[in-house]
Amino acid sequence: MKKTRIFSWFWVILGVLYFIIPLIATFDFSLRAKKGQLSFLAYTNIFNDPQFIRTFVFSCWMALFTIIFSLILVVPTAYWIRLRLPQLRVVIEFVSMVPFVIPAIVLVFGLIKVFSGAPFRLTDTSFGTYVILVGGYVVLALPYMFRAVDNGLASIDVRSLTEAAQSLGANWGTIIFKIIFPNLRSALLSGSFLTLATVIGEFTMASFLVGINAFGPYMSLIGQNKTYESSSLAIISFVITWALLGLIQLFSRGDQTNLAGAR
Repeated sequence: MKKTRIFSWFWVILGVLYFIIPLIATFDFSLRAKKGQLSFLAYTNIFNDPQFIRTFVFSCWMALFTIIFSLILVVPTAYWIRLRLPQLRVVIEFVSMVPFVIPAIVLVFGLIKVFSGAPFRLTDTSFGTYVILVGGYVVLALPYMFRAVDNGLASIDVRSLTEAAQSLGANWGTIIFKIIFPNLRSALLSGSFLTLATVIGEFTMASFLVGINAFGPYMSLIGQNKTYESSSLAIISFVITWALLGLIQLFSRGDQTNLAGAR
């Protein structure tokens, strides 16, 4: 037993070192923009770059619209499957995993091919291009959002909640938005934060549709042209991602505490 525990700790420590050492090296390199001394000059240059704020805000807006449309699409669908069509759950789950199989480059070329000609011609305007981009992001985020929502629905008694609401005269809109959505708060937040992280760092679709206006292509451009700034941007992106994961854990813990208190 003691030997097994030692080996377990060995692999845990090895995994942590494998993850932490490159991060520390990247952070140390990002502090060497000034020759012979450590400084945050690279970080200052990034934060003073107007493109950094502009592209980050743009990607956040795209992520917000992606989250809204994903929730509108996924929650009622997953709810109805759980309630009335459980035999289709395997099919829908398979469909939700398709974005993992189809490369983003194939998806974006397909979207451009379909929506650049008659009768749509969405690529002729900036607004139309943004619509295509959000639609593509909804597809890319589908595996994360569906899995989060489906797990959330599995943790509650959907049928009992629905029957109780119907017995009180609630319609389907009231059931979904005032009963199902509040009971899925933790799951929806998890899916939303994962979608936000996916959209902010996405490169392929953004580069073909909006170019340098998005945060992903901006990070790529910095990586190609600026050495120390690219390392600092990598650290900033890492901090943003882990902050989102921390928020997921924080809100999830709050929900678990409330459930425990209810019991």
